[in-house]
Amino acid sequence: MIDKNFFIENIKTLFYAFLIAIFIRSLFIQPFYIPSSSMEPNLLVGDRLFVTKFSYGYSKHSFPFSPPIFKDRIMFSAPKRGDVVVFKTPADNRTDYIKRLIGLPGDQIQFINSNLYVNRSEIIKSRISKNDKIYCGDKTIDVFTFEETLPSGKKYITVYHKDFSFQNSDTFLVPKDHYFFLGDNRDCSKDSRFLTSVGYVHKDNLVGKAQFIFFSSDRSVGSFFSFWKWNKSIRFKRFFKKIR
Repeated sequence: MIDKNFFIENIKTLFYAFLIAIFIRSLFIQPFYIPSSSMEPNLLVGDRLFVTKFSYGYSKHSFPFSPPIFKDRIMFSAPKRGDVVVFKTPADNRTDYIKRLIGLPGDQIQFINSNLYVNRSEIIKSRISKNDKIYCGDKTIDVFTFEETLPSGKKYITVYHKDFSFQNSDTFLVPKDHYFFLGDNRDCSKDSRFLTSVGYVHKDNLVGKAQFIFFSSDRSVGSFFSFWKWNKSIRFKRFFKKIR
């Protein structure tokens, strides 16, 4: 016969563990999974990474199911240009996206002949490879790989399709308290360039800053449970890789 007190104590332990997990996940650090190729080559499908929730302060989106407990953002610390950020898409305030922050409030962003301009100054990019292949959805495509350098001196890798499919745009003027995001896989990313689906992101929609990859696996090779394929499916070299 099962002791009633034993059953109750176990329920309490599970409940307290659940509360502690929610507390840590909401206020400190949360794991995220990369499901798409929009941030290749820096983030790959199958990467699992940690995001710090305290980096930019807290809003209702810091908590599971976005409960309306805050009207605005509290303890706000402004993100920096070049940060890789998880945010809730303005379209539904529910879906998590991860992109690179390019435009700050008041900035003017524009593409001219496939070159990125911020406040009418071209962001310098140096080509480091012209023979790379990356994913765009389910397809493998040929790309040019560049190192971009922001005015702050921050450097990161971007890729452009060889046909430079996104060449010119109108000028995007980032509103007050909003941010403009781009994917590093420039011609294969739904981001702030697409105003009806993503557009400008309000500061309250920021979830946290991506810090490092703690696990990575290539599901096209085999699932995690296919242990006989681990030597090919698990990307051991990406473990604990810092996100830049």
